[in-house]
Amino acid sequence: MDEIRDLYQQVILDHNKNPHNFHKMDDADSALEGFNPLCGDHYTFYVKFDGETIADVSFEGSGCAISKASASIMSTALKGRTRAEAERLFELFTSIVTGKIDVVEHVAELGKLAAFAGVAEFPVRVKCATLPWHTLHGALQGGATRVSTE
Repeated sequence: MDEIRDLYQQVILDHNKNPHNFHKMDDADSALEGFNPLCGDHYTFYVKFDGETIADVSFEGSGCAISKASASIMSTALKGRTRAEAERLFELFTSIVTGKIDVVEHVAELGKLAAFAGVAEFPVRVKCATLPWHTLHGALQGGATRVSTE
């Protein structure tokens, strides 16, 4: 678990400093705003589809290091995946960061997302890590205009 903890710290720092896919997408098929009133995280996520496949994901806004790193890695991990694969990663990620399942069994499937297993040790930070996921989940479902962690 120490290796995962070290990876967690490095991944968070790297993606907070240099987030991937951090820009507005003018031709998005879906856009959704996400907000965490407890710590002030506030992002807008953009998704472009090619049929059932997520062709592109981007985001803009501001927030803590954990939420920004989660959004960055999520946006990279979901490109090229189907909606069903994205839903599977959503369920897996939220189960890992809430401590419901053991990350060790799913490291290969999660890739860099496994680094967020350490969030389970800090329950107050779970909403920070999951805000991007809940927001993108809402964008995939359609209908909502804003997602809040409250």
